[in-house]
Amino acid sequence: MSLSTQPVRSPDTRDPEVMTRRAWWLLGVNLLIPGSAQVLAGNRRLGRFGLSSTLVLWALLVATLVLALAARGVFLTLVTTPIVLGLVVAVAAFYAVLWTVLTLDTLRLIRLVKVAPRARPVVAVLAVVSLVLSVGGAGFVAANTISGIGLLGIFQPGASEPPIDGRYNILLLGGDAGPDRLGLRPDSITVVSVEAATGAATLFGIPRNMEQVPFAEGSPLWEPFPNGYDCGVECLVSYLYTYGEEHPDLYPDAAREGSSPGIEAMRDAVEGVTGLEIPYYVLIDMEGFAQLIDALGGVEIDVAQRVPIGSNTDAAGRPVPPIGYIEPGLQRMNGETALWYARTRYETTDYDRMARQRQVQEAILRQMDPATVLLKFQGIAAAGAQVVKTDIPQSMLGYFVELGAKTKDLPLVKVDFVPPLVPEESDPDFAAIRETVEAVLVPYTPAPTESPGG
Repeated sequence: MSLSTQPVRSPDTRDPEVMTRRAWWLLGVNLLIPGSAQVLAGNRRLGRFGLSSTLVLWALLVATLVLALAARGVFLTLVTTPIVLGLVVAVAAFYAVLWTVLTLDTLRLIRLVKVAPRARPVVAVLAVVSLVLSVGGAGFVAANTISGIGLLGIFQPGASEPPIDGRYNILLLGGDAGPDRLGLRPDSITVVSVEAATGAATLFGIPRNMEQVPFAEGSPLWEPFPNGYDCGVECLVSYLYTYGEEHPDLYPDAAREGSSPGIEAMRDAVEGVTGLEIPYYVLIDMEGFAQLIDALGGVEIDVAQRVPIGSNTDAAGRPVPPIGYIEPGLQRMNGETALWYARTRYETTDYDRMARQRQVQEAILRQMDPATVLLKFQGIAAAGAQVVKTDIPQSMLGYFVELGAKTKDLPLVKVDFVPPLVPEESDPDFAAIRETVEAVLVPYTPAPTESPGG
């Protein structure tokens, strides 16, 4: 006897074969089109509500896909807006509840005791799997969206700003605030200059031990240091962070604008060195960097030569052996190892450290592919909220995400102001440095096989 001769709504409950085939049908349609099982065999009012809700969801998903493909900038702006993300959480919670109700009601309609004994365990397991897939999927979306809302908290309110001379210049500081350090000092100082039209990016690296850095006449640091930060080894550029924090009266509006006096002092110094106007900064806490790397599942770094890890001396100033080594070759590093690789000073120069820190930064950017971010988003978001501080406004986040996608497809130009380009870090030729910056920042012209932004 086939199912077609026995109505799904009023089956012959005495026939286990019929009830088994009916169970397969109800489970299948409930999973594919939630609400249809109730329309066929149960409460039609509940079924119509579930079915119409399912169709509305499909329409929303199609509209979202079309928007993402046709107007990616608008799409990214919407999905980086807290109100929109809050609506996504509410919608996901609604469908999680609805699908739970519909799946449990479908299991009731199946009448498991009437199904053939050999099929009962399979039907029950498939019902549970159906519940996990539907409700778990909605829960996954809700949980990741909530994490995204939390991550947006690191960005500042404020209006979007146009590029300066066709570029967005961002000060990237790697703060070294470990347990062996008093306060925070930027160990990594980089200017990221991104061409607004193409996404082509140039990185300018400034050594932390550069001396005599100048300030523009309008800077609050001009009055105490009219001839630059020129007190010798006690006035390295990285020490300006501490100086700013110790003199908050120089930058009274810093906290209100999402910054700090130390960051503003560093920004003034880097603007004086490069001649660039730098509207935004990103401060990355190197101590918390390990959490972000672990959230990504580690990073792959090609180690050129054996790197000893540890300090050259103990607390009493006596030489000590390294506590370990990072071997040459392609290494997959966890957060702790990558942090040692970026920070170790053992028998190494500051220029070597700069190069290694750049390697770690680039490895993280390479690994921030959509699949990794999607699958590990909650951990990445939690780590990012602890590791990153910035004054980039929320209103520009979607635009910068889109611009960053173009940047990843283009060659990255890197210029470090270290020997031999800048022979003397204690007495740099800042006019020559600014000339180099101006010469490098020319409009990007793609090769014949390239197109701007991919």
